[in-house]
Amino acid sequence: MKARQIIRYLLIGWLLAVTAEYLLLPVEARDLSGFGGLCRMSLPRVAGITLGAAFLAFLVERLGVSQKIQRFLLPGCFGVLAIAAVLASFSWAFLGACALVFVLLTVYGFLGWDSRPIPVGKGERAGKGSLWAAAVLAATFFLFVSAWTVGRYCSFSSPTYDFGIFSQMFYYMKETGLPMTTLERDGLLSHFAVHVSPTYYLMLPFYCLAPSPATLQILQAAVLTSSVIPLWKLGRLHGLPGWQRAALTAVLLLYPAFSGGTGYDLHENCFLTPLLLWLFYGIDRDDPALTAIAAALCLGVKEDAAVYVAVIGLWVLLDALLDGARKKRLAAGGLLLLSSLGWFLLVTGYLANYGDGVMTYRYRNFLYDGSSSLLTVVKAVLLHPMKALYECVDPDKLSFLALTLLPLMGLPLWTRQYQRFLLLIPYLLVNLMPDYQYQHNIFFQYTFGSTACLMYLCVVNLADQKASRAPVLAGAVAVSILCFGAAICPRAVRYPVQCVRYAESYQDTREALSQIPEDAAVSATTFYTAHLSRREILYDICYASREHILETEYVVLSIPGDGEYQAYADSDGQSGRENFIAFLTENGYTPCWELEDRLVIYRKSVFPVGATTP
Repeated sequence: MKARQIIRYLLIGWLLAVTAEYLLLPVEARDLSGFGGLCRMSLPRVAGITLGAAFLAFLVERLGVSQKIQRFLLPGCFGVLAIAAVLASFSWAFLGACALVFVLLTVYGFLGWDSRPIPVGKGERAGKGSLWAAAVLAATFFLFVSAWTVGRYCSFSSPTYDFGIFSQMFYYMKETGLPMTTLERDGLLSHFAVHVSPTYYLMLPFYCLAPSPATLQILQAAVLTSSVIPLWKLGRLHGLPGWQRAALTAVLLLYPAFSGGTGYDLHENCFLTPLLLWLFYGIDRDDPALTAIAAALCLGVKEDAAVYVAVIGLWVLLDALLDGARKKRLAAGGLLLLSSLGWFLLVTGYLANYGDGVMTYRYRNFLYDGSSSLLTVVKAVLLHPMKALYECVDPDKLSFLALTLLPLMGLPLWTRQYQRFLLLIPYLLVNLMPDYQYQHNIFFQYTFGSTACLMYLCVVNLADQKASRAPVLAGAVAVSILCFGAAICPRAVRYPVQCVRYAESYQDTREALSQIPEDAAVSATTFYTAHLSRREILYDICYASREHILETEYVVLSIPGDGEYQAYADSDGQSGRENFIAFLTENGYTPCWELEDRLVIYRKSVFPVGATTP
């Protein structure tokens, strides 16, 4: 029996099971916005019906019934399920999503599964024009992102969370070799107790050469720009001509969710795009060493990076099974899957027992049984796929969907090699399913991993096309330019413009902060912590305990900035800022430096012998 047949039987069985499970619910429990339906569903029952129906499909086929009848069961069964779900929780976006899935299943029913192997073979050597075009685009992107992010830092627009944290962490890494910080959780601890990110050490040698927070912003721009190299190589490996590779380079660099991911400064996720593209290249080239190195570096980016490697491993396994069970590719897929799952269990166990725990609260819209386990999310999807689809097209996520799929002209969906749809899992799981608002926002770092998967799908799906490549690429470049100009440029340009326009004011602020001795303990409001980060003790007053604030010699306050003193607000009409200043005064702090309408620096009147005054 072939793998394609087994998959078809299981899909039929599963769709029949979840459809029956959903239709047996009381009408009031079918609403997809809550947990009423999920709490009444049974995973053992769904599993039993799935296996029984799959076996029945196998027997029916053995009796000589056409395979196409079985394939039509997929869109037919899904159609019934979709109609019931749309009637229970109607929205136009949800209706459109159901229609898209129905079309994909119908195409499968009529045309079947295209099981041709991934076309691999070097394309023509690129001409100098294409190479120069890609190089100029990459250099421009690097300068653009550097100006944007360094401009944020220099204009005092980079907050404690997360740039102040990473700025102090790199100071500690340079001085002690350890990723320590006092900002992240109001006390000295390793950042790896929150996120396990050893890949950060790849940046450390460069930071040591120029130990400044601005260096970190430039390094992030360099890491992202390097994604062009594996993308170019993938294009050539899959037979794309030079000008098409240059066009794909333009699409990546103009892709709003790629440059936009730097909108809140440095994050370790920036490594995901180039490393995952290198991983795809190593797999498609059948290069075990490159595959292993890229996978190991990916796993070191963050604990949840294991999701990307596991999904890729699962895709490689399925692709190998469909392609005649090539042993080398099967082994590669199995190793990727097992190593990523093993690493994930190891680091999440470490975080649960010795760290800050895994941030599963971001999936609270799927945690129907009151647990905080990611396994509950998996169970919820298996039990109630319409709930997952409904959450993916929540109204708050529609602009994200448009800005991530339209610039690619929907290319990631243009395939009959259905195993490739597995590579959409990170996009769905990381960006669309959670109700954590930042994960479906193009200006946050959660887009970098899914961008790599989407761009890879663009490459291989384009390689399958012949006549339509040129118009599709032209459309993708055009839409990317429009989206980049409308969504990215206005926000990005603002910061370097501010740096030039208010250069004197920012210089005065930097000089005022430089009066604080480097070895002094400091508490500060959020937009000053990055500039004060090269010291051992630093707290953000919005998150620090009163005890820790009183242990610091200096306190730096922004003027105005009432929102940063909410913990000190009361019901008597007194602002939080006024109460906080009164708190400082009562505990022996007096102003020692002030810039009108910008900041004031307080110093404790009783301080260690030998300390110098500013």
